[in-house]
Amino acid sequence: MKWQEQSELNCPIARSLAIFGDRWTLLIIRYCFLKIRRFDDFQKQLGVTRHVLAERLNRLVEAKILVKVVYQEAPKRFEYRLTERGLALFPIIMALSHWGNSWLNEKDEFAQIGYIHKSCGKKTQTIMCCSECGEELKARDMLPMFEMETQKVSS
Repeated sequence: MKWQEQSELNCPIARSLAIFGDRWTLLIIRYCFLKIRRFDDFQKQLGVTRHVLAERLNRLVEAKILVKVVYQEAPKRFEYRLTERGLALFPIIMALSHWGNSWLNEKDEFAQIGYIHKSCGKKTQTIMCCSECGEELKARDMLPMFEMETQKVSS
């Protein structure tokens, strides 16, 4: 199945992956959160070909994750800025960082990425909590909604 066909599936994960399911796109998003905004700066950081970078940036603009903003008129040059939809990807980037720090750096060979919460000034990590009760969310404690709708819940 091709990436574009994923966007037509009745699954929010498949539809999301059709937009940012390759390594270059997620790395572009990571650099957006690091305040990289210009084409040449993305290319310098990523080492990706101009063609691939342009394709991924255009896909992110079409998906309304990034918006192109003119920063120079002659010749016309653009910056790529995160939209509200793009900013909503931050928990995913944080979770990937946390997972990589925890599971892919067993020998402390690589630098770890940490985050400081500006409000309190403390180093923090990604923890998902229930929006209703505040309890930490763990995979074994979750039940997908579409399964719940088809099951009879006994009282």
